[in-house]
Amino acid sequence: MEYGYDLLEWLGPDASTSVFSYLNDPADLVRATAVSRSWRQFIITNGLSKTLCMKLCPEVSYFTGIKEVATSTKKAKQDCSSSDKEWREHERDHKIYIYLSSHLVTPRGTNNCISYCIGASSTDNYPEEIIENTLDSTLSYWSSSGQVDPTVLESLTYQLNFDLGFVDKISIQPFKAFFQLDDPIYSSKYVRFKMGYSKSPNMSTNFKLDQGRLTADENYVWTYISPEFPMLQEDIQQAFRLPRPALCIGGVVKIEFLGRIQKQDMDDLFYICIRNVQVKGRALSPVLGVDLSEIKGGCVLKYCPTAWRTAVLDGYVVSGTKVRRNLLQFCALTAWFWWWFVPLYILGIVYVFFPFLISVGHQVLF
Repeated sequence: MEYGYDLLEWLGPDASTSVFSYLNDPADLVRATAVSRSWRQFIITNGLSKTLCMKLCPEVSYFTGIKEVATSTKKAKQDCSSSDKEWREHERDHKIYIYLSSHLVTPRGTNNCISYCIGASSTDNYPEEIIENTLDSTLSYWSSSGQVDPTVLESLTYQLNFDLGFVDKISIQPFKAFFQLDDPIYSSKYVRFKMGYSKSPNMSTNFKLDQGRLTADENYVWTYISPEFPMLQEDIQQAFRLPRPALCIGGVVKIEFLGRIQKQDMDDLFYICIRNVQVKGRALSPVLGVDLSEIKGGCVLKYCPTAWRTAVLDGYVVSGTKVRRNLLQFCALTAWFWWWFVPLYILGIVYVFFPFLISVGHQVLF
């Protein structure tokens, strides 16, 4: 390599950035950082991992910055030059955005991640037909208020069990009124999903009975809005898979029902009734979170490096799911068993067979 040339120096910074912009897999960008020290410095300094992450996941643009939760070891390292501090921040941002991008291109397990209900746009019979019934299909159902106009929109809003994670699909089961003539199914024509965070973190506890204020769009920042999906008028669990895994910032999911189909014969009004709702997703690592305490036109990505150690000690893995403590206890007991039992077992064999070996040896010699 004595007469070799660095491709980045030959192309120049602008052309090199344009070339790297064609990469669509974060693994390729990681491999590029391993080519040479100059490549690594160029990719990290120019924030190419963030550019790739924003291309795969436009919701990342809502992050106004990264807030690192300082620890005692981190505070001890603050006495350094400004250039070293800036480089460490670039490295930190590179790792974070590579991690976010990898969750988009790598399939992972999902489960129902609804924590509790925030509110519904309307409710027909309160509290018999409230939104909480949609969390358990064995219970009753949620019903909207009746409307003469079939185009009146209805919505259900939920809080997920994480403030930062990915959502893959949402399953909805319309309600079939078996107690009415001809067993009508009160579904909607289309369904649409919104994800984001509340402008007031404590809003869900301020006016619980005022469903309209709880679900009003002006009280939320929607970082993701899905396309409209056609809904079948069938009594089945209908799964709506998003075009790509959506980054849910803040953990609020709003389901909008567009267009009413079924009219009730009793009052000649249109209704929408839902039996069950499931939001399938996964939480990100406990290292990453969202700081919504000071919302000024955006949100802050929170980074806590020591959360890895705390999560492992508390029985969590990087995906945020609980590790079965029985497995850990089994491994500990197995190690203890082999540490003590095997030597005792060998001593027992020696104790049992040693007199026999002595007698055989005595007969052979004498």
